[in-house]
Amino acid sequence: MPNHIVNVGNVELIALNDNLPVRSPFVAFPHTTMEQWNEYPELMHDHENANHRWGSLAIRSSSKLIIVDTGMQGEGCYLLDDMKEKGIDRDAVDIVVFTHIHPDHVGWNYTDGKPNFPNARFLVPQGDWDYWTKPENIDTVDYIVPQVLPLNQNGVMDLFDGEHEITPELTTHPTPGHTPGHSSIRVTSSGEHAFILGDVAHSPIQAHHTDWCPEFDIIPDMARATRHSVIDMLEAEGTLVSAGHFPDPGFGRFVRGEDRRYWQGI
Repeated sequence: MPNHIVNVGNVELIALNDNLPVRSPFVAFPHTTMEQWNEYPELMHDHENANHRWGSLAIRSSSKLIIVDTGMQGEGCYLLDDMKEKGIDRDAVDIVVFTHIHPDHVGWNYTDGKPNFPNARFLVPQGDWDYWTKPENIDTVDYIVPQVLPLNQNGVMDLFDGEHEITPELTTHPTPGHTPGHSSIRVTSSGEHAFILGDVAHSPIQAHHTDWCPEFDIIPDMARATRHSVIDMLEAEGTLVSAGHFPDPGFGRFVRGEDRRYWQGI
């Protein structure tokens, strides 16, 4: 059974799941081939479908309870139940921080207009807020109005840009491209380090095929450059990574083998 809890110095990371869908790898990567995917049988559910994950993260840091991303909500999604099972009290959440504004990362903010994290402040990337609230963008998707705008209307939203200190142990790290304001998070505590990836990468296959851009990258060239830079950095540092779309529980490292770089889950 996967270990969903990792300690980084005095910080506790708890991997949360909203869903573990099984779907064709071509949903995200339509320009790839099954031959390429078959080189990675550990990522495949069967001969046609890959394992996928909509993951979030709970963090205990500096006496604060923080949630990173709030999943998708909808049919088959169970983030709130998973939180309860893992001992996370929604009413005790102090801060919710979004790596970016996409439906599988902001989906449980509200249910039928009722807040699911009633005592939290919400940290929203400035670049994503600016992008999605433009008149030409806001109506192109169906989740901004019910899940994002009420944060501002209810006075519980704080915008951030660049390197922003969440707690003395957690700092945002700009990683734009997947979305204009996409941000990862650095964890530093008692000489130990971790990196919360967000959607810099969607699959472990991108450890080797780092040029591959999923259909969801809004600025592909920027996303590709960011992905190369970040994964190169994490490989060189040997840093522990939390990746929300990688196989459950999403903890691991980027390491170099004889002929390629790969994801080594823990």
